[in-house]
Amino acid sequence: MAKEKEKEKEKEKEKRGINLLALTGGAALVAVAVNLAISAINAKKSKNHKKKDLPGSSVRIKLSASEIHKLTDHIIAKSKEIYDLVASVPIEKATYLNVIAPLVELEAYQFPLVQSCLYPKMVSTCDDVRKASAYAEKELDSHFLACRKREDVYRVIKAFVERGEKSDLESKHFVRCLVKDFERNGANLTLSKKEELERLTSQIDELTFQYINNLNGDNSFLLFHESELDGMPREFIKSLEDIEGRKLKIALKSYNVSAVLEHCKIGATRKLVATSYGKRRGKENLDILEKLVQLRHKVARLLGYPNYADFALESRMARTSAKVFEFLEDISDNLTDLATRELNILKDLKRKEEGDSQFGMEDIAYYMRRAEEQQFDLDLGEVKQYFPFDLVLTGIFRILQDLFGLRFEETKDVEAWHESVRLFSVRDISSSELLGYFYLDLFSREGKYTHTCVLALQNGCLSPNGTRQIPIALVISQCPKQIDGSPTLLRFTEVVTLLHEFTHVVHHICNRASFSRFSGLRLEADFCEIPGRLLENWCYESFSLKMMSGFHQDITKSIATELCRSLKRRRDMFSGIKLKQEVLLCLIDQIIHSSENVDIVELLKHLHPKIMLGIPFVRWNQPSLMLPSIRYWL
Repeated sequence: MAKEKEKEKEKEKEKRGINLLALTGGAALVAVAVNLAISAINAKKSKNHKKKDLPGSSVRIKLSASEIHKLTDHIIAKSKEIYDLVASVPIEKATYLNVIAPLVELEAYQFPLVQSCLYPKMVSTCDDVRKASAYAEKELDSHFLACRKREDVYRVIKAFVERGEKSDLESKHFVRCLVKDFERNGANLTLSKKEELERLTSQIDELTFQYINNLNGDNSFLLFHESELDGMPREFIKSLEDIEGRKLKIALKSYNVSAVLEHCKIGATRKLVATSYGKRRGKENLDILEKLVQLRHKVARLLGYPNYADFALESRMARTSAKVFEFLEDISDNLTDLATRELNILKDLKRKEEGDSQFGMEDIAYYMRRAEEQQFDLDLGEVKQYFPFDLVLTGIFRILQDLFGLRFEETKDVEAWHESVRLFSVRDISSSELLGYFYLDLFSREGKYTHTCVLALQNGCLSPNGTRQIPIALVISQCPKQIDGSPTLLRFTEVVTLLHEFTHVVHHICNRASFSRFSGLRLEADFCEIPGRLLENWCYESFSLKMMSGFHQDITKSIATELCRSLKRRRDMFSGIKLKQEVLLCLIDQIIHSSENVDIVELLKHLHPKIMLGIPFVRWNQPSLMLPSIRYWL
């Protein structure tokens, strides 16, 4: 029986073999054509294979302009659905589960989607995507503001509070913040006052949008002969676009301006660069600034505050503008003697190099550097040779991994908006638990945000099922690109800035808050910078500085110990003048937001020489350029 079955199997194999041979013999050309077609399809798939998804991420990467518009509509629709659901709860039946929990879950769900719409305006290579992102920001801001004004939702939340249902401390804090959000946005106002508030906030949003777009959209530049850039580092000169072999183009971006003001020996060049940078959209934005200040005062009074400064400071440590003024004036007075001695040193240096020309704000950075070089025998150009970008980044990673018990691992083959973007996972070194991810977009390109910062793309928090949503961050910078195979070298200030920003990444990813609202970078503004300010001090300790340094031609030669000590001493040099500049900006901010009908230009003409020890305010120094981040004031 077994032998008969074996014979049957052999016969079946022979039949299949005959059929195959018939195919390969009689239809050989067809088979070859089919195989070639399949091979071509597979090759195309391999070339254009889909990048792998990021586990645990709800962030949408590389959205088109139309996809941003669609996602914006979805966010608004979903948000409205949840708010309507909460508003429908009968007041006598308001509980944590049917009132608070849906709002908690909504925040966690929509935050990464909102950020997916907003971050492209800072990094996208496509103009239409950046415009769509900026438009999405405007639409979403307007919608969320309307949500926080809904009296029907506020009434139900207040009913829940009055019932006194027991909850843990973090939940109670969430509810308190929620109530305050509604009240600070007028949910408890009369109908007529609500309409007035709506009109005012709409005008503020529009003007803020115009202000930011004016700065982001500015592409001003200057042309110089190389002789006019005497003193500039060779790699900086090589990075500039050569216009018809005659002049070098300097885009008026902050990273170029700061480099020229710090290194250029030619006073006329420094002044022209500073003047031109100060004129960028200056008149337009000054008009916008004056209108914004008046509108803010009207909003504050409508909500029951004497002025906008007191409204903004209510949730901060100082509480009132009077305390802020007292604090700033006390600091300024105590700095005067020190700052005067420092300024005299700088003036003497300028007199020796340039004669008796007037000392201006454009001279401060250059002569600070010259004084530091003389006092410490510290050539920052030489220092820069020890900070090749890749080595600095590796060193920063090592320091943070050692300090916090973390492990950073690069994740390859994932979707990104530009080929230079890298992604890293962060794990607990002892348990290997995945804590989060961060993207790095660190090199300069056209249309990109011009400063170094960290954005939270997704917040860490607890999901409704008890699992943890992982946090995701994005680091943006404008490091110069590699030129002719030479390594990108960072100035020491850029090294400090990078470490500072990476502490925000660690702060965001290691945060263990239960609520998205309290996750990572979503903290009170007067606390958020504290971790970075503390941890950037590792840039001034020899052993940690050696971890992120090495001579670019031989990275085994780390920076000398004496050079590290000089950098540490340099940190406090001219601290009086540096702090005086900070005090000036803070006082302008407080004065215009505490008083009515302030002429900002006249205020600067009076205040600038008073605080800055006689250095005059000049026409090019537009107030709107001195105070560019109006959206985040106070």
